[in-house]
Amino acid sequence: MAYDLEEQEQLDELKAWWKTYGKMVSNLVIGLLVAYAAYQGWTYYQTKLAVDASTEYQALQVVDAKDLKAIQAKSAVLMEKYSATPYAGRAAIFAAKANYEAKDIKSAKAQLEWAISNAKESAVSAIASLQLANILSEENNFDAALKILEAKHDAGFDGLFSDLKGDVLLSMGKTAEAKAAYEHALTKLDAQGRYRHLTQQKLDSLG
Repeated sequence: MAYDLEEQEQLDELKAWWKTYGKMVSNLVIGLLVAYAAYQGWTYYQTKLAVDASTEYQALQVVDAKDLKAIQAKSAVLMEKYSATPYAGRAAIFAAKANYEAKDIKSAKAQLEWAISNAKESAVSAIASLQLANILSEENNFDAALKILEAKHDAGFDGLFSDLKGDVLLSMGKTAEAKAAYEHALTKLDAQGRYRHLTQQKLDSLG
């Protein structure tokens, strides 16, 4: 096929450009394809991980509450193998409750500490903090309980944190500070909620 002079010049320019930049363009295209494939693979892996974790968590929830060994084993799998999913933190709290009711306080505290540090949901971390602070308060370890309650947490739990802080301070004999904590809790708790009513009763009882 014959080309006219202008077409031949364009072809020569294209050949020269490709000779200079062709390898770079090819590498760029290959890089983009590899990155896309990796992204697709990662997305698939994350989706499968979440589905598997959900299945494991559902199995944990139907375990007999008295079968502590099974609860511990299944929660351990979620915490170790699926720590990157939200189900791991939930499993830690689930197991902590079972251990607490079985009087294995040491294990309960360890699982709550794990949830505080590793839970992917801020609400789960906040719940774990409240439960751990409550246990520490029961052990008369008031300073440790206050440290947890004063740490950064999900703002949606401010009312509950302040309410429990009031309980701890009251147990320490710090009535004025306890009243201030209860008063703050009332500004954060749902006006129609049960907890607000209980907090108001606590505050009223202090005069």
